[in-house]
Amino acid sequence: MSLIQSWRWFGPNDPVSLQDIRQAGASDVVSALHHIPHGEVWPLDEILERKKIIEAAGLVWSVVESVPVHESIKTRAKDCEQYLENYRKTLDHLAQAGIGLVCYNFMPVLDWTRTDLARELPSGAKALSFDWADLAAFDLFVLKRNRVEAEYPTSLLEKAQQSWIAMSPERKQELSDIILMGVPTEKSMTLEGLTASISLYQTIGKAGLRENLLYFLRSIQSTCEKGGITMTLHPDDPPYSILGLPRIATGLEDLKFITESIKDSFNGICLCTGSLGAGKENDLPAITAAMADRIHFVHLRNVKKDSLGNFHESDHLDGDVDMYRVMKILVSTNRKRDKPIPFRPDHGHQMLDDLQKQTIPGYSGIGRLKGLAELRGLELALEKYL
Repeated sequence: MSLIQSWRWFGPNDPVSLQDIRQAGASDVVSALHHIPHGEVWPLDEILERKKIIEAAGLVWSVVESVPVHESIKTRAKDCEQYLENYRKTLDHLAQAGIGLVCYNFMPVLDWTRTDLARELPSGAKALSFDWADLAAFDLFVLKRNRVEAEYPTSLLEKAQQSWIAMSPERKQELSDIILMGVPTEKSMTLEGLTASISLYQTIGKAGLRENLLYFLRSIQSTCEKGGITMTLHPDDPPYSILGLPRIATGLEDLKFITESIKDSFNGICLCTGSLGAGKENDLPAITAAMADRIHFVHLRNVKKDSLGNFHESDHLDGDVDMYRVMKILVSTNRKRDKPIPFRPDHGHQMLDDLQKQTIPGYSGIGRLKGLAELRGLELALEKYL
């Protein structure tokens, strides 16, 4: 029994079509109803319509990524219970539609964060990247947080100032837009909203955010168990605090805390090798081995980072993550399962013909096709010779 080869699809407006996905060799689709505002109930008829479209193309909708967790849940605001009820109704509708695997994250305010969406590589392909000096420049000169200087080394502050002075007005605006973007297909955060959220999360802190995650999971547990739904938490990306916002899923210690606090099987992990791989202390094969029993969905992506913690997304088999060892553990784990584990090639370089097209950052077709082909070959070799 092989791992399930899947592909993220953002819906009918995605530049990559379902036919493209079939040609790439994937059998399953990872999708969500991105047009529905965060916190609202996903109607059963819309879920069934999306499933019908996917199945008509000869594919299977096996993973929902994601049902967004509303900020009121993350902060335990006064209207938290209403949003929890809406979440439970959505999960119930997914269960009725026969979809039992949900990927979600608990990152405050912003989703994955980068500072450049088109870093040009020596090959001419373009990659997503993160640079601490650029983030600090945004923090200092755009966000203008109080006492922000204390959070960065002096050398980085100097580099950020130099970087800001050298930036064109267009690049300054681009940097702000990228950081405030959140999920590329959804509504961006405003500067005022981010400032207010940072202030709120300073009072919540890491311990409070952890407790709010556990409260969320306990609140949906009975719905998940009744409907046969497994929740898989996506790690924080990047896996460290940024802009004063706490992070609670950054490495092995955090993942162990979450899964040991709620040991029930509905509470699982999405292993994202790229998100975790950006952390200087994270040993991905060790994390994969330690969390193997709780991994139910996998994002395979690679990164190259420097001594300062800056990183860019590299080829899937060429980076700081030992993808051979990670895949070896996944293949071995998968052999013990009743249901195979789905994985998808996460992100991909903009390359070849896609350089001339409008693409969703990280989700162009050809770069992910290349990644899936490499990962498929690696898995096949391991399956044959393990």
